[in-house]
Amino acid sequence: MSHDNYSRLVTLAGVAAITTATLLIIGKLIAWLMTDSASLLASLTDSFMDVSASVINLLAIRYALAPADDEHRFGHGKAESLAGLIQAAFISGSAFLLVMHGISSLLQPGPLPRLEAGLWVSGGSMVLTLLLVTFQSFVIHRTGSVAVKADMLHYRSDLLLNGGVLLALVLAGQGWYWADGAFAIAIGLMLLWGAVHIGWESVQALLDRQLPVEVQQRIMELCCQVEGVHGVHDLRTRQSGPTRFIQLHLELDDRLPLVEAHRIADEAEAALLRSFERTDVIIHMDPMSVVSKEAASSGPQPS
Repeated sequence: MSHDNYSRLVTLAGVAAITTATLLIIGKLIAWLMTDSASLLASLTDSFMDVSASVINLLAIRYALAPADDEHRFGHGKAESLAGLIQAAFISGSAFLLVMHGISSLLQPGPLPRLEAGLWVSGGSMVLTLLLVTFQSFVIHRTGSVAVKADMLHYRSDLLLNGGVLLALVLAGQGWYWADGAFAIAIGLMLLWGAVHIGWESVQALLDRQLPVEVQQRIMELCCQVEGVHGVHDLRTRQSGPTRFIQLHLELDDRLPLVEAHRIADEAEAALLRSFERTDVIIHMDPMSVVSKEAASSGPQPS
């Protein structure tokens, strides 16, 4: 996928998330004012967090897509992970408030007026959220964006959230008034768990976690398939926003002319770029004799 297509898809995902969250806020606000439901308030608060996080997400995505400059030679991709970390903080704060409000409602349960409005809004929210998550899943499959993935995680949890609100309202309508507060607490705890997951993923990206093992194995295989390459060592990988970074050492014959060694390295780099889109590759060439000496010196020492 080209940089322009990547930019277009992740931007569309950000705009779709903001639009959906805004529509949900309007509907849930009206329903909450009509019903005074604690679970609906929990859902409304979550939607406020969604739109705030999605705005931050969109701004971070736009910044992450900016090309490398003199002060940021590796690009701006980590802005996506920073956005995920900010989202985790937002969601954690809202989850704590929801649990507190749910406890208050649970201790003082009561009948809810105009439940029909809450039921219609909750059902409509599930449909809109399902459409958004489906589109976000498509974008993640095509781009692998960390920011869109973080955004999708809490919108996907919204499907359960809205289903829980719907069930709570039905139970409250049957006289089980405690269900409204209980579901608000459950929603808050679920959001908190999601925030921990998003925060962990974002921190790992900021700490330059290696690419998955299967990706590393594929990199080794592609390089070793190039004629003249005897082995690969010191492989280092990471991902920053949309860009993968690959650094490795090729093991080559001692007697190769520099021009020939450079040609082999170029072939290895071309093979990696064909298989991995949006990738920055750095290759160092080592003569086999040096590799053998280093391996011998790093071997087990006598006790």
